Amino acid sequence: MASLSLNKVRKAYGPVEVIRGVDLEIGKGEFIVFVGPSGCGKSTLLRMIAGLESITGGDLIIDELRVNDVPPSKRGIAMVFQSYALYPHMTVYDNMAFAMRIAGDSKEEIDKRVREAAGILQLEPYLDRLPKALSGGQRQRVAIGRAIVRNPKVFLFDEPLSNLDAALRVATRIEIAKLHESMPETTMIYVTHDQVEAMTLADRIVVLSAGDIEQVGAPIDLYENPANLFVARFIGSPAMNILPGKVTATGAKTSVEIGAGRKVELPIASDASLKGSNIQFGVRPEDLTVTKSANWIIEGEVTLVECLGEVTLLYLDSHGSEEPVIAKLTGTHNLERGTKVHLSAPAKTMHAFTEDGISLRHI
Repeated sequence: MASLSLNKVRKAYGPVEVIRGVDLEIGKGEFIVFVGPSGCGKSTLLRMIAGLESITGGDLIIDELRVNDVPPSKRGIAMVFQSYALYPHMTVYDNMAFAMRIAGDSKEEIDKRVREAAGILQLEPYLDRLPKALSGGQRQRVAIGRAIVRNPKVFLFDEPLSNLDAALRVATRIEIAKLHESMPETTMIYVTHDQVEAMTLADRIVVLSAGDIEQVGAPIDLYENPANLFVARFIGSPAMNILPGKVTATGAKTSVEIGAGRKVELPIASDASLKGSNIQFGVRPEDLTVTKSANWIIEGEVTLVECLGEVTLLYLDSHGSEEPVIAKLTGTHNLERGTKVHLSAPAKTMHAFTEDGISLRHI
């Protein structure tokens, strides 16, 4: 299958630049997920790879061939859209076979590929049905099957699960994961705003913001070692808690003062130039626990309790924080509003960022 290279790729609509010099290498067989807030350029970048959007500048290389001016039909790419876009008057079989018929493939080859794709996606019982007789998840699987039969070099998925309800999203996400396992040499690029999809499907995640790549890495690397404050806040739900702080000592470890003068020692090396500088201290809600020991790091008053059964979310009003501090506690906890609590976290889970938002771990 195909490898892709994006070299200084740009996209502008008149004076407005929406993709700003993206560099990215995608290996054969990788499952890459583009994530980012609405308007960050992730779908535009996907459409540029597909050939549905022109490239303003830079080079798009597929298998060592520059394809900037190659039409979509010649790029060896199949795309699965957010909308199923199935022909309502055609059966599942005919929907999946349509592109191959247009291409002039033999009946034998069409039948072989359609039935192979149907087997992969567990669609054999539905081949004679019309789309209106299918569930949303089944229709999306037909759309994926239509892409599979084309035997493309690269699969592109543009938020394919966003039209499904929660249960169907989970089921179809599992099907896509199985699809990748069954086609390990196939390169897949997937666009989503759903962090669960990104964390569970991706070999590597590409985090985009305002047309730039903020960080590329394996899901767990981005979660544990975000390069900057944007990635730290975007990856993880609820978002990482951020409190203002100041560096009080540097060296092999960094001491910071946060909140109401609370001193915390971080296992992060820093140089002497940072001493006395303002920083932003970060800790994830799931790393916080309620403690009665003297080694707490955050003190606050409970303003809201959300009991979800599996977890309890505590919202605290804490000194120095403009936003509520959130603690994600395992199980159920009976804490009333107005209760003062102290929170602690393992030192290795704590983060610090410069005023410009750069992680001290990446300096």
